Amino acid sequence: MKTNFNIDTSLLQLITSEQAYHYRVIPNGHIDGVLTLKSDDTSSSLKQELEIVLNKNIRILKEDSQNIDQYLSTNFRQLNANQTEDLHYTSDFLEKLLFTAKKIGSSDIHFEPYEHKCRVRLRIDGKLKEQFIISLQDYPVIVNKLKIKAGLDISEKRLPQDGRITVSTGNEGFDIRTSSLPTLHGEKLVLRILSKDANHINLNDLGFTEAELKTYQEIVKKPNGIILISGPTGSGKTTTLYATLKQLNDDQTNILTIEDPIEYTLEGINQVQLKENIGLDFASTLRTFLRQDPDIIMVGEIRDGKTANMAIRAALTGHLVLSTIHTNSAWATISRLIDMDIPSFLIASTLNATVAQRLVRKLCNTCKTEKTTSIDLFPSNFEVPTYLKTHFTPVGCNTCYHTGYFGRKAIYEIIPITKTLVNNIKHNDLEIDSYLKENKIATLKINALKLVEKGITSIEEVYALLSD
Repeated sequence: MKTNFNIDTSLLQLITSEQAYHYRVIPNGHIDGVLTLKSDDTSSSLKQELEIVLNKNIRILKEDSQNIDQYLSTNFRQLNANQTEDLHYTSDFLEKLLFTAKKIGSSDIHFEPYEHKCRVRLRIDGKLKEQFIISLQDYPVIVNKLKIKAGLDISEKRLPQDGRITVSTGNEGFDIRTSSLPTLHGEKLVLRILSKDANHINLNDLGFTEAELKTYQEIVKKPNGIILISGPTGSGKTTTLYATLKQLNDDQTNILTIEDPIEYTLEGINQVQLKENIGLDFASTLRTFLRQDPDIIMVGEIRDGKTANMAIRAALTGHLVLSTIHTNSAWATISRLIDMDIPSFLIASTLNATVAQRLVRKLCNTCKTEKTTSIDLFPSNFEVPTYLKTHFTPVGCNTCYHTGYFGRKAIYEIIPITKTLVNNIKHNDLEIDSYLKENKIATLKINALKLVEKGITSIEEVYALLSD
């Protein structure tokens, strides 16, 4: 029978990751004050030391060393080797959690109340994983601490609130965007971890193919017009925008941004934080930007017709405008703008390019396995390419914490707006499949298949793109 190496969260939080790796012990049960641990060492000296360290009565069960290794790597994520270890933790659970989440590369922390318990989940490489169980008695204290840190009203529990926490130590600093939501059993809080430093972001490292990078860099060199990047939440749109701004940033260029929130800070760029409660919204700030002698304007997101109209106006008056929009593909951006009541001739005359992107998890190079491709792995009616004879599948090992994946990569779909497409847009002719094929423009689906062919990702990871 196959061993299940996943440990229940209530047991997992009885010992820290450092203790688990240092003593090579795995929590197995906790009844009447006795903590049962699995270990490949059942010596009395280990038992005595653990009873002192954990302040509990300990019972140790013998376990195979190889199984202990897999339990550790599956359930206890070690800190990255390149991260500093001398952060000044306090005894506060909350502070420890924030620093730990940042160091293991988590993008979001979810605090969720239910009828009998509350849980904490971390989003790592795009997937949520349960990390802690909190008692119903302790949960309100943690919520109030977070709301105070974020500058939220602790007496207001009926309405959603948004805030921001700034965390800093002697070594590093980062911001946390905080959102509270009233649910059936209490307030749910989601914390988005934002990195302040954009120095590590580079267009060459994001996932563009060589041809796509060349095309994109030619587009962003134009002095005016609009470049729109589309994709769902968490697809890396903002990172692509910042990498673009970083390349365009120099002493001769005035760059202004309006964002919600400011996810990175860039030296030499004037960044404005959106504050809708006092009237500082995208549209009104864009209007002010036009009086600030800008060369390049970045709008965090085009959410409505008012913002879209101001962005069009900025592009018409000789500025380069970069922004994001929520659509399923690059070309669907046109339909979205038309739905916002933007005239087709204005879209045609200002849009330089439309870009779509997604983030996909990369297979772990240590453990991925090659298998023969079969048609039942793909969506129904999908035409499997003849060149895709084999593919790689996730397995799981110590390197990837037994997930089968390690890291993520962006895939892109870039459509430069040519004279042909300008005519299409003006005449509302939005069927361009044949144009994309003739001009060898790689769609998200094509680029996803290329990653599968190269063994970079799996079919299941890009399944949604293939079925679209």
